[in-house]
Amino acid sequence: MRLTRRGRVVLVVVVALLSLGGFWLGTRAAGHAEVRVVVTGQAGPPWVEVQQGDTLWEIADVLSAGDDPGVLVEEIKRLNGLSGSLIRPGGRLHIPEDTAALR
Repeated sequence: MRLTRRGRVVLVVVVALLSLGGFWLGTRAAGHAEVRVVVTGQAGPPWVEVQQGDTLWEIADVLSAGDDPGVLVEEIKRLNGLSGSLIRPGGRLHIPEDTAALR
């Protein structure tokens, strides 16, 4: 089989995109294992510490244990007074006490 110059360029681009996509999916999956819930004996809701690369959706997805993470995202935003979904590493996010992961 012979490829034209254009065919070789297309092939290289497709392989590169597939490789990058696999790398990206691998880094996203690795982030799920890092969510750690801290439950204190003091008054107030439990919280999670935001790690580098975490997103609000990923945290809610891990904590929802199969429930709809979108509902938990909105509840976390309400509890923490967030107007958007931007979170920063090292920050603490309060989570609802009835979160599926705590049951």
